[in-house]
Amino acid sequence: QVQLVESGGGLVQAGGSLRLSCVASGRTFSSRSMGWFRQAPGKEREFVAAISWSGGNTNYADSVKARFFIERDNAKNTVYLQMNSLKPEDTAVFYCAATIPQASRDITKSGSYVYWGQGTQVTVSS
Repeated sequence: QVQLVESGGGLVQAGGSLRLSCVASGRTFSSRSMGWFRQAPGKEREFVAAISWSGGNTNYADSVKARFFIERDNAKNTVYLQMNSLKPEDTAVFYCAATIPQASRDITKSGSYVYWGQGTQVTVSS
């Protein structure tokens, strides 16, 4: 029903910035909470940031708070993740995810999401 395509990943030096984009196909984008997760080799997928379907609430992992910012543009069916002051520990595949419409689940948990993108690689060198 929903396809998500991430872009914007790449290789940057520590302290640099990247802006990830996730474009969603289909309808009801504005009614879905959106999240960003990441997974490094040998580690579990972890929560990074999320934004409610209303756009009024955002959540961030402690490790990225004050460095990363999530926003959405419903007119473009797109959610963004602005990443600043990148660290080597941020290196991972970043995934965009979407909930069902008007979901009330905890949007910081991967189990609350039913649609996932293919991921985009972010590599931060020191």
